[in-house]
Amino acid sequence: MPIAKITRRLALAACAFTVAAAAHAAAFPERPITIVVPYAPGGAADAVARMVASRMGTRLGTSVIVDNKAGASGTIGAAYVAKAAPDGYTVLYDATPYSINPHLFPKLPYAADALQPLSLVLLAPNALIVKADSPFKTINDLVAKAKAQPGKINFASGGSGTVQRLAAELLRQRLQLDMVHVPYKSGGPAISDVMGGQVDFMFGTVAATYPLISSGKLRALAVSSPQRSPRLPDVPTVAETVAPGYEAFEWNGMLLPAKTPKDIADKLQRAVVDALKEDEVQQRLKDLGAQPVGSTPAEFAAFLKKEEAKWGEVVRKGDIKAD
Repeated sequence: MPIAKITRRLALAACAFTVAAAAHAAAFPERPITIVVPYAPGGAADAVARMVASRMGTRLGTSVIVDNKAGASGTIGAAYVAKAAPDGYTVLYDATPYSINPHLFPKLPYAADALQPLSLVLLAPNALIVKADSPFKTINDLVAKAKAQPGKINFASGGSGTVQRLAAELLRQRLQLDMVHVPYKSGGPAISDVMGGQVDFMFGTVAATYPLISSGKLRALAVSSPQRSPRLPDVPTVAETVAPGYEAFEWNGMLLPAKTPKDIADKLQRAVVDALKEDEVQQRLKDLGAQPVGSTPAEFAAFLKKEEAKWGEVVRKGDIKAD
Protein backbone atom coordinates (compact mmCIF):
# COMPACT_ATOMS: atom_id res chain seq x y z
CA MET A 1 0.00 0.00 0.00
CA PRO A 2 1.39 3.46 -0.88
CA ILE A 3 2.86 5.43 1.99
CA ALA A 4 0.52 8.36 1.31
CA LYS A 5 -2.55 6.14 1.67
CA ILE A 6 -1.24 4.62 4.92
CA THR A 7 -0.56 8.07 6.31
CA ARG A 8 -4.05 9.23 5.33
CA ARG A 9 -5.68 6.23 7.03
CA LEU A 10 -3.67 6.79 10.20
CA ALA A 11 -4.69 10.45 10.24
CA LEU A 12 -8.35 9.52 9.79
CA ALA A 13 -8.10 6.94 12.59
CA ALA A 14 -6.50 9.48 14.91
CA CYS A 15 -9.20 12.00 14.08
CA ALA A 16 -11.92 9.44 14.76
CA PHE A 17 -10.32 8.56 18.12
CA THR A 18 -10.13 12.23 19.09
CA VAL A 19 -13.78 12.82 18.20
CA ALA A 20 -14.84 9.72 20.13
CA ALA A 21 -12.83 10.77 23.17
CA ALA A 22 -14.30 14.26 23.07
CA ALA A 23 -17.81 12.85 22.81
CA HIS A 24 -17.12 10.54 25.76
CA ALA A 25 -15.85 13.45 27.87
CA ALA A 26 -18.86 15.56 26.91
CA ALA A 27 -21.19 12.80 28.12
CA PHE A 28 -19.35 12.37 31.44
CA PRO A 29 -20.69 11.46 33.92
CA GLU A 30 -23.04 8.73 32.76
CA ARG A 31 -23.14 6.86 36.07
CA PRO A 32 -22.39 7.43 39.78
CA ILE A 33 -18.94 8.58 40.87
CA THR A 34 -17.16 7.08 43.88
CA ILE A 35 -14.95 9.15 46.15
CA VAL A 36 -12.64 6.88 48.14
CA VAL A 37 -11.69 8.14 51.60
CA PRO A 38 -8.74 6.07 52.87
CA TYR A 39 -9.62 6.69 56.52
CA ALA A 40 -12.31 5.47 58.90
CA PRO A 41 -15.86 6.88 58.83
CA GLY A 42 -16.57 9.69 61.26
CA GLY A 43 -13.23 11.46 61.01
CA ALA A 44 -12.69 15.02 59.79
CA ALA A 45 -11.62 14.00 56.27
CA ASP A 46 -14.63 11.71 55.94
CA ALA A 47 -17.06 14.41 57.10
CA VAL A 48 -15.72 17.03 54.69
CA ALA A 49 -15.56 14.55 51.82
CA ARG A 50 -19.25 13.73 52.27
CA MET A 51 -20.21 17.40 52.39
CA VAL A 52 -18.25 18.19 49.22
CA ALA A 53 -19.44 15.01 47.47
CA SER A 54 -23.12 15.94 47.80
CA ARG A 55 -22.48 19.37 46.26
CA MET A 56 -20.41 17.87 43.46
CA GLY A 57 -23.24 15.47 42.66
CA THR A 58 -25.67 18.34 42.24
CA ARG A 59 -23.33 20.08 39.80
CA LEU A 60 -22.45 16.97 37.83
CA GLY A 61 -26.00 15.63 37.67
CA THR A 62 -25.18 12.25 39.19
CA SER A 63 -24.73 10.54 42.54
CA VAL A 64 -21.32 10.97 44.17
CA ILE A 65 -20.80 8.20 46.72
CA VAL A 66 -18.20 8.16 49.50
CA ASP A 67 -16.53 4.79 50.11
CA ASN A 68 -14.21 4.36 53.12
CA LYS A 69 -11.22 2.08 52.55
CA ALA A 70 -9.21 2.63 55.70
CA GLY A 71 -5.90 1.11 56.77
CA ALA A 72 -2.12 1.43 56.63
CA SER A 73 -2.08 5.23 57.04
CA GLY A 74 -4.29 5.71 54.00
CA THR A 75 -2.19 3.65 51.59
CA ILE A 76 -4.83 0.94 51.09
CA GLY A 77 -7.40 3.39 49.75
CA ALA A 78 -4.80 5.28 47.73
CA ALA A 79 -3.65 2.02 46.10
CA TYR A 80 -7.24 1.12 45.25
CA VAL A 81 -7.74 4.39 43.38
CA ALA A 82 -4.31 4.20 41.76
CA LYS A 83 -5.31 0.88 40.19
CA ALA A 84 -8.78 2.01 39.13
CA ALA A 85 -9.71 2.81 35.53
CA PRO A 86 -8.68 6.39 34.62
CA ASP A 87 -12.21 7.36 33.59
CA GLY A 88 -13.15 9.87 36.30
CA TYR A 89 -15.51 7.54 38.14
CA THR A 90 -13.10 6.79 41.00
CA VAL A 91 -11.62 9.71 42.94
CA LEU A 92 -9.28 9.73 45.95
CA TYR A 93 -10.00 12.11 48.83
CA ASP A 94 -6.78 12.09 50.81
CA ALA A 95 -5.10 14.12 53.53
CA THR A 96 -1.67 15.01 54.90
CA PRO A 97 -0.45 11.41 55.40
CA TYR A 98 -0.37 11.12 51.59
CA SER A 99 2.67 13.44 51.54
CA ILE A 100 4.29 11.74 54.56
CA ASN A 101 3.82 8.06 53.68
CA PRO A 102 6.48 7.92 50.92
CA HIS A 103 9.08 8.68 53.58
CA LEU A 104 7.74 6.31 56.24
CA PHE A 105 7.20 3.14 54.24
CA PRO A 106 10.03 1.37 52.39
CA LYS A 107 7.64 0.54 49.56
CA LEU A 108 4.16 1.84 48.84
CA PRO A 109 1.50 -0.37 47.19
CA TYR A 110 1.28 2.07 44.27
CA ALA A 111 3.75 3.84 42.02
CA ALA A 112 4.78 7.44 42.73
CA ASP A 113 3.19 8.58 39.44
CA ALA A 114 0.05 6.42 39.68
CA LEU A 115 -2.12 9.33 40.83
CA GLN A 116 -2.56 12.83 39.46
CA PRO A 117 -3.59 15.86 41.55
CA LEU A 118 -7.09 17.25 41.02
CA SER A 119 -7.64 19.98 43.63
CA LEU A 120 -6.51 21.03 47.08
CA VAL A 121 -9.68 21.23 49.17
CA LEU A 122 -8.65 22.81 52.47
CA LEU A 123 -5.85 23.77 54.81
CA ALA A 124 -6.18 23.55 58.59
CA PRO A 125 -3.69 24.56 61.27
CA ASN A 126 -2.95 22.66 64.45
CA ALA A 127 -2.98 24.22 67.90
CA LEU A 128 -0.18 23.61 70.37
CA ILE A 129 -2.13 22.70 73.50
CA VAL A 130 -1.31 22.20 77.18
CA LYS A 131 -3.56 21.48 80.16
CA ALA A 132 -5.61 24.41 81.41
CA ASP A 133 -3.53 24.97 84.57
CA SER A 134 -0.18 24.25 82.96
CA PRO A 135 2.76 26.32 84.22
CA PHE A 136 3.43 27.14 80.57
CA LYS A 137 1.58 30.36 79.84
CA THR A 138 3.24 30.90 76.44
CA ILE A 139 5.14 28.83 73.90
CA ASN A 140 8.25 30.76 74.96
CA ASP A 141 7.82 29.31 78.47
CA LEU A 142 7.63 25.80 77.02
CA VAL A 143 10.71 26.27 74.86
CA ALA A 144 12.67 27.80 77.73
CA LYS A 145 11.92 24.78 79.95
CA ALA A 146 12.88 22.36 77.15
CA LYS A 147 16.21 24.14 76.70
CA ALA A 148 16.91 24.34 80.44
CA GLN A 149 15.99 20.72 81.17
CA PRO A 150 16.76 18.52 78.12
CA GLY A 151 14.68 15.35 77.93
CA LYS A 152 12.20 16.48 80.60
CA ILE A 153 9.45 17.77 78.29
CA ASN A 154 7.28 15.21 76.51
CA PHE A 155 4.72 15.55 73.75
CA ALA A 156 1.86 13.36 72.58
CA SER A 157 0.56 12.46 69.15
CA GLY A 158 -1.89 10.11 67.48
CA GLY A 159 0.97 8.12 65.95
CA SER A 160 4.42 8.40 64.41
CA GLY A 161 3.27 9.31 60.91
CA THR A 162 0.69 11.90 61.90
CA VAL A 163 0.96 15.62 61.33
CA GLN A 164 0.65 16.08 65.09
CA ARG A 165 3.88 14.13 65.59
CA LEU A 166 5.72 15.74 62.71
CA ALA A 167 4.59 19.27 63.64
CA ALA A 168 6.18 18.79 67.06
CA GLU A 169 9.24 17.15 65.51
CA LEU A 170 9.62 20.07 63.11
CA LEU A 171 9.56 22.44 66.08
CA ARG A 172 12.07 20.26 67.96
CA GLN A 173 14.44 20.20 64.99
CA ARG A 174 14.14 23.89 64.22
CA LEU A 175 14.99 24.87 67.83
CA GLN A 176 17.33 21.92 68.50
CA LEU A 177 15.33 20.79 71.52
CA ASP A 178 15.61 17.50 73.39
CA MET A 179 12.00 16.35 73.95
CA VAL A 180 10.39 12.92 74.31
CA HIS A 181 7.64 11.68 71.96
CA VAL A 182 4.74 9.73 73.51
CA PRO A 183 2.74 8.02 70.73
CA TYR A 184 -0.93 7.06 71.06
CA LYS A 185 -3.11 4.97 68.77
CA SER A 186 -5.25 8.00 67.90
CA GLY A 187 -5.59 11.68 68.65
CA GLY A 188 -8.48 11.43 71.13
CA PRO A 189 -6.62 9.60 73.92
CA ALA A 190 -3.59 11.83 73.35
CA ILE A 191 -5.67 14.97 73.88
CA SER A 192 -7.23 13.45 77.00
CA ASP A 193 -3.81 12.80 78.53
CA VAL A 194 -2.63 16.32 77.74
CA MET A 195 -5.78 17.61 79.41
CA GLY A 196 -5.05 15.39 82.42
CA GLY A 197 -1.42 16.46 82.65
CA GLN A 198 0.09 13.05 81.88
CA VAL A 199 1.81 14.60 78.84
CA ASP A 200 3.13 18.16 78.61
CA PHE A 201 1.81 19.20 75.21
CA MET A 202 0.77 18.20 71.71
CA PHE A 203 -0.29 19.67 68.41
CA GLY A 204 -3.97 18.92 67.83
CA THR A 205 -6.38 19.97 65.11
CA VAL A 206 -8.30 23.15 65.81
CA ALA A 207 -11.53 21.25 65.05
CA ALA A 208 -10.83 18.70 67.79
CA THR A 209 -9.34 21.03 70.38
CA TYR A 210 -11.36 24.26 69.99
CA PRO A 211 -14.34 23.11 72.14
CA LEU A 212 -11.94 22.17 74.94
CA ILE A 213 -9.96 25.40 74.56
CA SER A 214 -13.06 27.60 74.53
CA SER A 215 -14.50 25.79 77.58
CA GLY A 216 -11.29 26.31 79.55
CA LYS A 217 -10.23 22.65 79.69
CA LEU A 218 -7.15 23.23 77.53
CA ARG A 219 -4.88 26.19 76.86
CA ALA A 220 -3.62 26.97 73.36
CA LEU A 221 -0.11 28.41 73.26
CA ALA A 222 0.32 28.75 69.48
CA VAL A 223 -1.03 27.69 66.11
CA SER A 224 0.99 26.06 63.36
CA SER A 225 -0.16 28.13 60.38
CA PRO A 226 1.75 31.20 59.12
CA GLN A 227 -1.24 33.40 60.02
CA ARG A 228 -3.39 33.31 63.14
CA SER A 229 -6.51 31.17 63.04
CA PRO A 230 -9.82 33.08 62.83
CA ARG A 231 -11.09 30.52 65.34
CA LEU A 232 -8.32 31.46 67.80
CA PRO A 233 -7.47 35.08 66.92
CA ASP A 234 -5.75 35.78 70.25
CA VAL A 235 -3.40 32.80 69.95
CA PRO A 236 -0.09 33.65 68.27
CA THR A 237 1.57 31.53 65.61
CA VAL A 238 4.71 29.47 66.15
CA ALA A 239 6.30 31.55 63.39
CA GLU A 240 5.72 34.90 65.09
CA THR A 241 7.00 33.70 68.47
CA VAL A 242 9.82 31.15 68.50
CA ALA A 243 10.46 29.86 64.96
CA PRO A 244 10.19 32.30 62.04
CA GLY A 245 9.01 30.60 58.85
CA TYR A 246 7.52 27.62 60.70
CA GLU A 247 4.33 26.16 59.24
CA ALA A 248 2.56 22.83 59.50
CA PHE A 249 -0.86 22.19 57.98
CA GLU A 250 -3.43 19.49 57.93
CA TRP A 251 -4.63 19.39 54.32
CA ASN A 252 -7.34 17.62 52.34
CA GLY A 253 -7.25 17.18 48.58
CA MET A 254 -8.50 15.08 45.70
CA LEU A 255 -6.52 12.98 43.23
CA LEU A 256 -7.35 10.83 40.20
CA PRO A 257 -5.81 7.76 38.60
CA ALA A 258 -3.01 8.86 36.29
CA LYS A 259 -3.91 9.35 32.63
CA THR A 260 -7.48 10.43 33.37
CA PRO A 261 -8.53 12.49 30.29
CA LYS A 262 -8.07 16.21 30.80
CA ASP A 263 -11.65 17.09 29.82
CA ILE A 264 -13.01 14.74 32.47
CA ALA A 265 -10.53 15.95 35.08
CA ASP A 266 -11.50 19.54 34.27
CA LYS A 267 -15.20 18.78 34.86
CA LEU A 268 -14.44 17.23 38.23
CA GLN A 269 -12.10 20.04 39.25
CA ARG A 270 -14.72 22.70 38.42
CA ALA A 271 -17.30 20.79 40.45
CA VAL A 272 -14.94 20.72 43.47
CA VAL A 273 -14.10 24.41 43.22
CA ASP A 274 -17.75 25.43 42.78
CA ALA A 275 -18.79 23.27 45.75
CA LEU A 276 -16.19 24.98 47.94
CA LYS A 277 -17.54 28.40 46.98
CA GLU A 278 -20.94 27.71 48.52
CA ASP A 279 -21.61 29.90 51.55
CA GLU A 280 -22.73 26.97 53.70
CA VAL A 281 -19.63 24.93 52.85
CA GLN A 282 -17.34 27.90 53.52
CA GLN A 283 -18.96 28.53 56.89
CA ARG A 284 -18.84 24.89 57.97
CA LEU A 285 -15.17 24.64 57.09
CA LYS A 286 -14.37 27.87 58.89
CA ASP A 287 -16.25 26.55 61.93
CA LEU A 288 -13.82 23.63 61.86
CA GLY A 289 -10.91 26.06 61.82
CA ALA A 290 -10.15 25.18 58.19
CA GLN A 291 -9.44 27.39 55.20
CA PRO A 292 -11.36 26.39 52.04
CA VAL A 293 -9.08 26.39 49.01
CA GLY A 294 -10.11 24.89 45.67
CA SER A 295 -7.09 24.87 43.36
CA THR A 296 -5.98 23.90 39.90
CA PRO A 297 -4.23 20.54 39.45
CA ALA A 298 -0.95 22.37 38.80
CA GLU A 299 -1.27 24.39 42.01
CA PHE A 300 -2.03 21.24 43.99
CA ALA A 301 0.92 19.43 42.39
CA ALA A 302 3.26 22.26 43.43
CA PHE A 303 1.84 22.18 46.96
CA LEU A 304 2.34 18.41 47.22
CA LYS A 305 5.93 18.69 46.01
CA LYS A 306 6.67 21.26 48.72
CA GLU A 307 4.93 19.22 51.44
CA GLU A 308 6.67 15.98 50.51
CA ALA A 309 10.07 17.66 50.55
CA LYS A 310 9.45 19.27 53.94
CA TRP A 311 8.15 16.15 55.68
CA GLY A 312 10.75 13.96 54.02
CA GLU A 313 13.50 16.03 55.61
CA VAL A 314 11.78 15.94 59.02
CA VAL A 315 11.36 12.16 58.87
CA ARG A 316 14.98 11.59 57.86
CA LYS A 317 16.46 13.93 60.45
CA GLY A 318 14.24 12.49 63.18
CA ASP A 319 14.81 8.90 62.07
CA ILE A 320 11.04 8.41 62.32
CA LYS A 321 9.63 4.98 61.58
CA ALA A 322 6.06 3.87 60.87
CA ASP A 323 4.16 2.51 63.88
